[in-house]
Amino acid sequence: MNLTLGIILIIVALAGGVALGFFIARQYMMKYLKDNPPINEDMLRMMMMQMGQKPSQKKINQMMTQMNKASEKSTKKK
Repeated sequence: MNLTLGIILIIVALAGGVALGFFIARQYMMKYLKDNPPINEDMLRMMMMQMGQKPSQKKINQMMTQMNKASEKSTKKK
């Protein structure tokens, strides 16, 4: 009986640790991506130049605003 109870407790503790670790890692990554967005203005400017467009500051600002709105919209859904 004691061996069975010990094995069950180990399995439950392992499952709880995995679940807790997942949620902590998820929260950390969401905070990290909010603080450090993956694309900034310089990257956007380089991408546009590689596509053969001459980026103006107005166009870059519009694209950054659209990306930020899309990011906020997806965050609000969750």
